[in-house]
Amino acid sequence: MAIITLTTDFGLKDHFVGVLKGSIYSALPDAKIVDISHDITPFNIHECAYILENSYHNFPRGTIHIVGVDSEATPENKHIAVLVDGHYFISANTGVIGLITSEMKPEKVMEINIPDPIHGSFPVMSVFVQVACHLARGGTLEVIGKPFSEPKNLREFAPRIVDDGKKIIGSVIYIDNYGNVVTNIQKHLFDAYRNGRSFELQARNYKIKAIFNAYSDIVDFSLDKSKRKGDGDLLALFNSSGYIELAIYKSNLNTVGGASTLLGLDYRDTIIIDFL
Repeated sequence: MAIITLTTDFGLKDHFVGVLKGSIYSALPDAKIVDISHDITPFNIHECAYILENSYHNFPRGTIHIVGVDSEATPENKHIAVLVDGHYFISANTGVIGLITSEMKPEKVMEINIPDPIHGSFPVMSVFVQVACHLARGGTLEVIGKPFSEPKNLREFAPRIVDDGKKIIGSVIYIDNYGNVVTNIQKHLFDAYRNGRSFELQARNYKIKAIFNAYSDIVDFSLDKSKRKGDGDLLALFNSSGYIELAIYKSNLNTVGGASTLLGLDYRDTIIIDFL
């Protein structure tokens, strides 16, 4: 039976996550459910997309991903089910699917139209769970709705290239558990415009002139410890997902702070790269 994943902004204080799982198990006692995250910042579509984009491909093809962020249907945000890269995503058409699949063409996109849906404030349970269980039983997308146009794209939040390719203007899209700041500037974009030039990354009043591939690359182990950069120092790196990330080496967000607090950066703040 296919795996069903859950990604929501519900948190764990309330009953919602338990209700979702109970509903799935009631319909499919042998279901395989995996929690990706329930701590998405409420209604934060870009954060949700970042988490899903960097996790879904580790699951087997045929996995069903329930997206419970800003899930209430409106005339502008229909409920959709999408098959892309061999995976099923069930969501409102908020733009989250378009962000996840920005470089891939969906195989199928369907507007969900199940019989006698319950109109209420918890569509993840009343609609998305029904669709997920149908697909997990081997059902087809055609049964649950009708063909839909391409998922909504949020192009306005993509990095901008200005000054004839001499500058990339990006934004903060995610802050992780360590306070590390993830930008929307990907390595392939940076490499495409760098052309061997030196560069300067600016975040608030901080300027960085090197981007590493690992956190410990900031440490020159050939130097005496008293002369090395290390714990508490700021660095930029290409993270495991290929995005430029700002971090404080061996930081702790709950004690000394992380890059987000020490640099004063938050979601949607601007990051600039100048090629010199």
